[in-house]
Amino acid sequence: MRFTFNAEQEAFRREVVAFLEKEIPALDIELDKYEMAGGSSREFSRKLAEKKWIGLTWPKEYGGSERGYVDKMILSEQLIRHRAPTGYHFAAERQIGPAIIKFGAQWQKDYFLPRFINAEDNITFCLLFSEPDAGSDLAAIKTTAIPEGDHYVINGQKVWSSGAHSSDYGWLLARTNPDPTVPGHIACSEFILDLKTPGITIRPILNIMGEHHFNEVFFDTVRIDKKYLVGRENEGFKQIVAQLDYERAGIERLMQNHLVYERLKSYLREGEFADEDPGLVYWIKDAFARLETELTIGRLLCYQTAWMIDHRKQISSQAALCKALCSQYEHRLNDVATRLLGASSLMMGEENPYAPWEGLVAQSYLHSPSYTLQGGAVEILKNIVAQRGLKLPRA
Repeated sequence: MRFTFNAEQEAFRREVVAFLEKEIPALDIELDKYEMAGGSSREFSRKLAEKKWIGLTWPKEYGGSERGYVDKMILSEQLIRHRAPTGYHFAAERQIGPAIIKFGAQWQKDYFLPRFINAEDNITFCLLFSEPDAGSDLAAIKTTAIPEGDHYVINGQKVWSSGAHSSDYGWLLARTNPDPTVPGHIACSEFILDLKTPGITIRPILNIMGEHHFNEVFFDTVRIDKKYLVGRENEGFKQIVAQLDYERAGIERLMQNHLVYERLKSYLREGEFADEDPGLVYWIKDAFARLETELTIGRLLCYQTAWMIDHRKQISSQAALCKALCSQYEHRLNDVATRLLGASSLMMGEENPYAPWEGLVAQSYLHSPSYTLQGGAVEILKNIVAQRGLKLPRA
């Protein structure tokens, strides 16, 4: 593959950079330092919609631009570098829209896709997958959606549901075959769920920093029309596996913590460690060189995966490899920054004069355990690479 952009791609990259350098400073919001989507701004999402940069790769018949995934990667990389607040449409564009295009009923395409493309009101989605006893083993979910006449009746619980408290809809995985002897891989279905439906209770989960991103979601005899089933009944797990490839291959998995990298690089360039012990200076240079190498490899791997999609190649093991490498890089980035700055890196608070980098390192370090779990635990991803990519036998 080419390791540089062609003329058209480079022109697109420059256009994106110029747009972001103009629009981001004009936003009257505080940009999020840690969110993959950089926070949420409906105003900004609508500006992207006006540029036709939402649904960039989608077919034109659904309002998309039918551009390649390399172009989509160029756009995503610059949005992250500028910490653009794309949270309003992020899940709908990355996961929900492509799933509806591939598996959804015609009415679902007609209703949701134009609203996603135009960043209209009331189109935010959260994912309702994980449960207390079903995290990495998603096939072990117990939430049920039992057919009853023209409806499904949903009962159960979801957990770690990011943004459920501020979303309009949920993308739900539930068992439609309650027989415990039937494996979950052939017993689950996907649904679009209006979160204002009676019987749904959303409770906050505060993270270690006291922030509210996660939620518990409870379903008590929630009735939804059968038209909200996505795809075929009992084939939801297969559908989700296809969707996860696109989630895992995104460059946001590499750059979620990119602000720490930028601050660390500036710190080293300023030479504030030059008077340290020579052994420590050697370790610092070696550690950052390793990070720089991993970042470069991870970026190229993300772009190679996008190139493979454009050439209609199978990406399942490639996407798993991409996510495993990128998320472990992010974890090591925080570790290096913390060890370099020492005890002061544990201080938090933007107003704390003793907290280096406005407390960025401490907060990102506390976020870091999630990097190797979200979107698939590293152990699961390594199994996918071994079995699907290297064709190794199961143990």
